[in-house]
Amino acid sequence: MIEHVNQLGGEPPHIGPPPTDSAPVVWAWDTTADTLGGHPVKDAATILDADERTRAERMIKPADRHRYLAAHLGLRVVLAAHLGLPPERIRLTREDCPTCGGPHGRPTTPDSPLHYNLSHSGDLAYLALATRPVGVDIEQTPTPQAVTDVLHTLHPKETDELVSLPEAERPQALARIWTRKEAALKASGHGLAQGLAHPYVGSHATPAAIPGYTLADLAAPHGYTAALATANDTA
Repeated sequence: MIEHVNQLGGEPPHIGPPPTDSAPVVWAWDTTADTLGGHPVKDAATILDADERTRAERMIKPADRHRYLAAHLGLRVVLAAHLGLPPERIRLTREDCPTCGGPHGRPTTPDSPLHYNLSHSGDLAYLALATRPVGVDIEQTPTPQAVTDVLHTLHPKETDELVSLPEAERPQALARIWTRKEAALKASGHGLAQGLAHPYVGSHATPAAIPGYTLADLAAPHGYTAALATANDTA
């Protein structure tokens, strides 16, 4: 498990060593905060781009809108600090999807050779920066009903692993599977479009090895689980 996760608070972030081939950088922050990196969340619309603003405006619940704005404000604040640019000047684009060719593959920024990936769930956001394609996922611990709902959509070995556990242990085991799998699929650019069966990532304390990627669990607060996947090369 990777224990060191940088925390973004209300003050401008202190940027440590940049990502290297062997050491991605991970940031986390509270998406219910009123201020992130010296910027009020209520003023985030002045920093985000038109697409981000449109997505926020479509959210009916004010709390959901605030969390989305805080997640994307934090993303821009951290990227800006690493790149030496104002957060409103960060350009966010997408690679072509490797499955269908549509413009919804891995997120990129033309302003930097760095790769990044953002995930937010509940009241937390995680951001990973790396020199190679990267995926990060954070999730709240699922309910027992969620385990039942997805049990037979997973890799058969993962289904067997969950069924073999006492019912009380299954939600946390599913959280490990889900975050590892989604981190890997985000790193590859495929996302969940092809389902949850592959790759096999396992529910045990140590993630299963997957071809082409390094997979690791991340430290996360109680009630959350997080994982990181980094490509072994830039192909």
